[in-house]
Amino acid sequence: MKRNDAYYLKLAYKLALKAKGMTSPNPLVGSVVVKNGRIVGKGFHRKAGTAHAEIIAIENAGQKAEGASLYVTLEPCSHFGRTPPCVHKIIQSGVKEVIVGMPDPNPRNNGRGINILRQNKIKVRVCLPQDELKKMNEVFIKYITKCLPFVTVKVGQSLDGKIATHTGNSKWITSDKSRAFSRKIRASFDAIMVGVNTVLRDDPGLCAWFSKKPACQPARLASSADRPACLPERQVLSAGRQPTIIVVDSHLSTPASAKIFAKNSNVIIVTLPSKSGQETQNRKALSEKAKILEVKDKNGQINLRDMMKKLARMEISNILVEGGGMLIGSLFDEQLVDKVMFFISPKIIGGKDATSSVMGKGVGRVDSAIKLKQMRLRRIAEDILVEAYV
Repeated sequence: MKRNDAYYLKLAYKLALKAKGMTSPNPLVGSVVVKNGRIVGKGFHRKAGTAHAEIIAIENAGQKAEGASLYVTLEPCSHFGRTPPCVHKIIQSGVKEVIVGMPDPNPRNNGRGINILRQNKIKVRVCLPQDELKKMNEVFIKYITKCLPFVTVKVGQSLDGKIATHTGNSKWITSDKSRAFSRKIRASFDAIMVGVNTVLRDDPGLCAWFSKKPACQPARLASSADRPACLPERQVLSAGRQPTIIVVDSHLSTPASAKIFAKNSNVIIVTLPSKSGQETQNRKALSEKAKILEVKDKNGQINLRDMMKKLARMEISNILVEGGGMLIGSLFDEQLVDKVMFFISPKIIGGKDATSSVMGKGVGRVDSAIKLKQMRLRRIAEDILVEAYV
């Protein structure tokens, strides 16, 4: 990679980050157009359904794009989605070369965009290393290649791993600052997931905070087009909205009066198929307030992998799981967790009947324990935040 390539790709990378949390289910992409050592155009993808980064950069450059170099963090697309293929616009613009940060992981495009550009006499270079770019689009990469959402588990627990006392009391284990931080990060996720016991015990609102005050505006719906080949068309949530709330509730025991319905207009209740085929009174009440998503059974419980596949088909690409211990433990058991965020308070709760943050089946031997990677520690008030990948 040439020295200038690294510089201009870094600028494109910084542009891409301006839309962090806004582009799902699309990736974060930034682009700059350079001619005679000067930046003559720049752009970034803002949200699904709007122009891609390289198109914005080329239009920003105008006639100066002819004979210029185009830098883009991700391989230009070659297929029709919500927008036309980017490679056609690039070819028409007259740029002489394209410097790509990394190939598109989307099987529909992987390498195809680069080949089309080369077939049209445009020089293409793919620059390494790609670690920063892969991390920036870790959600998109898993979603587009595995047809599964990227799952982050967030826990607020005591030093001895408890999220509630033996009486069920859980308010409040972590500090005000940790809880405020938790509410703010919700805005960067497509969905917040909890088990039904969390709703019954705590009755949380699960709003994201965009400022000092909660902003629980309804989500807006947008049409879907640009998706992995394995995902059918669905209605999807556009960017800049409250996350969808997902409640895992195998027996539909969520109260219709729960706060999640008052503060969120998009709620999904995941449950098992009705055995009788008849609608109970609570099912009917819940169906008027939420989407009821039926998934396969696994030993009398929700089949979590089938649930995740169906949520991905609804273009939910990243999920923040906030409890409880059984749901979190079961997700670990099924190897569905990608990242963890543990807020640890310097408190000891104790009690063999107190609720632990991670339950489920667990492992039989210590050498089989899940080993976390790329661990990062941060102090928030008196709490410690541990972030790591599974």
